Amino acid sequence: MTYPLVKHPYDPAFVTKDAIVRFAQTAEAAGFDGIGFTDHPAPSDRWLNAGGHDALDPFAALSFVAAVTDRIRLIPNILVLPYRNPFIVAKSIATIDALSNGRFTLSAAVGYMKAEYRAVGVDFDARNDRFDEAIEVLKGVWSTDNFAFDGSTFSAVGQTVNPKPLKVPIWVGGNGARARQRVADFGDGWNPFPAPATLAATAKTTVLETTEDLRRLLDDLWRRVESAGRDRTEIDVSFMTHSGGSPGTASFDPGAQLEGLAELAEIGVTWNGVGVPGDSVDHAIEALEQYGAEVISKG
Repeated sequence: MTYPLVKHPYDPAFVTKDAIVRFAQTAEAAGFDGIGFTDHPAPSDRWLNAGGHDALDPFAALSFVAAVTDRIRLIPNILVLPYRNPFIVAKSIATIDALSNGRFTLSAAVGYMKAEYRAVGVDFDARNDRFDEAIEVLKGVWSTDNFAFDGSTFSAVGQTVNPKPLKVPIWVGGNGARARQRVADFGDGWNPFPAPATLAATAKTTVLETTEDLRRLLDDLWRRVESAGRDRTEIDVSFMTHSGGSPGTASFDPGAQLEGLAELAEIGVTWNGVGVPGDSVDHAIEALEQYGAEVISKG
């Protein structure tokens, strides 16, 4: 699940030590396997006031969570990889992974917010190339000493960066064909997002609204994986079901949720994203406990 800091203006109660400790420890005890934070270092005021949300820095927040949990994986949802120099990203991830005993999963995408790209000083039109070179740097510097790379905005003449993580799974976010090809080429997982037609137009991505939409895209992904000579059983797919509604609501139906999960599993989904209420910390905690008792323990 993603930490429910999901509105603007934000509720100050959600940006406290007590809230994050309670939320993370409750999620772990309830049986959740991963926790994420969104990545919006400099969202535009226009976006925030049109339904956007405030955010914590995912690296700082996940390192905090790592210190107060033992098992749950740390999975940003979702890191916009081109926003940052890849060597800085590599160091942040390797540090958290080391201090959490290897619990970091990098879920990353190219993003779509032009104003945020301008604010952090990165060329929006170069985002795909920047994403691909960042992956090369991450994989290289995590495995090689005296690593050299001539990037679009930087030059590494022979860097050695420690600690090196043993294995950080890389999930590729995004619904488009280029994202699926990246998964086939090097990814350990695919993390698409529900995108009705209106949202898909805004984000300039592929519509993904129903299980049948996902099935078609997965068929394409598996063809690409096979062409790349890789084993599809080694690739995670993270999505979410809307069957049964959301925990913490009066209409939530755990049985329908389990049926929806079974349907997703049948077509190759291995991780399910769960949304919990963001109206109060107590309500979010109650929803985590409800989902653990009525869905996770039954599944």
